[in-house]
Amino acid sequence: MLDATNKLLYGLVLRDAPFVIAAYAVLWLALAGYVTVTLRRLIKLDKEVKLLEDAVKARTKAE
Repeated sequence: MLDATNKLLYGLVLRDAPFVIAAYAVLWLALAGYVTVTLRRLIKLDKEVKLLEDAVKARTKAE
């Protein structure tokens, strides 16, 4: 059986569990959003670098 202290602690944990789960869900969603935005920016930056490289190659061939 549970003594009074353990019963109180388990009651607190179970009562607050939805808030902890919600907090973790918000953190994971924020992390996923951050990673998505960062990857999109990285892909865009990679395309711009390739365009610049092509422009430099074309300019050096013309000279």
